[in-house]
Amino acid sequence: MPELRQTGIAAIGQAARIEGYALVGVATWPAEDADTARRAWDALPASFGMVILTPAAAAAIGEHRDDRLTTVLPA
Repeated sequence: MPELRQTGIAAIGQAARIEGYALVGVATWPAEDADTARRAWDALPASFGMVILTPAAAAAIGEHRDDRLTTVLPA
């Protein structure tokens, strides 16, 4: 049987848009501007396999994304 491993879920973006995700165990990384969003992305430990992004954070990170599963919240 293949080894199962846990991965964390993170959310990056404007605090008002992501703070509710903390209630269900998502690690939130508030980023009110593009530079902060890019720094948050770069600082994410490898243990976070999925990242929820606000549209502004997704635009800031752009092609810098790696192979993590990401989803962008609706505008």
